[in-house]
Amino acid sequence: MWIIGRENSFVLSTEAKSKIDRELAKFPADQKQSAVMAALAFAQDEHGWLPTELMDEVAQYLGMPSIAVYEVATFYNMYNLKPMGKHKITVCTNLPCALSGGVDAADYLKAKLGVDWKEITADGNFSLVEGECMGACADAPVLLVNNKRMCSFMSNTKLDQLIAELK
Repeated sequence: MWIIGRENSFVLSTEAKSKIDRELAKFPADQKQSAVMAALAFAQDEHGWLPTELMDEVAQYLGMPSIAVYEVATFYNMYNLKPMGKHKITVCTNLPCALSGGVDAADYLKAKLGVDWKEITADGNFSLVEGECMGACADAPVLLVNNKRMCSFMSNTKLDQLIAELK
C-alpha cells in the first residue's frame, strides 16, 4: 500500500504511527530512539522501501536526528533503501551456508529470475539480495522472503516451488 501525503512525498500513515506508538510504550519516555528499528519496519511495510524523506519523518516522530535513523537503516540488510520487487528474496551466502549450497541456490535463482543482486525482475515481482548470517547454518541453504519468512534446505525443486507460489 502506498500512502501519499504531500505531493510526491512519502508519509507515515495513522496506522503506522499507531504501531510505532505501541512500540514506544515499551520503553522509557526519554528513550524513544529504542523504537527506531520497529518504526523503520512499519514504514517499509507500508511503502516497500525507505526513501530519505520517509526516514526523516521517522526521525522527527521519534525525536531523533535524521543521521541516527540513516545509520540504522544503512547498517541492517533488512531495510530497503531503494525500491525492490514485490517479493524480496534474501539468500544467505556466509561461509557455512555458502559451503552448504547457499551460493548454488543464489546462482540458480539469478538464472531463473534473470536478475543479479539488488535487481528487480522485469515484471516487478522479485528482487534478489545477498544476506548475512540468518542463524540457521544447519538448515542451509536458507533464505528469507520479505524479511519475514525463513525457508530452509532450499533445493532447486523447492526454489521452483517457492517462485511459483509467490507469482
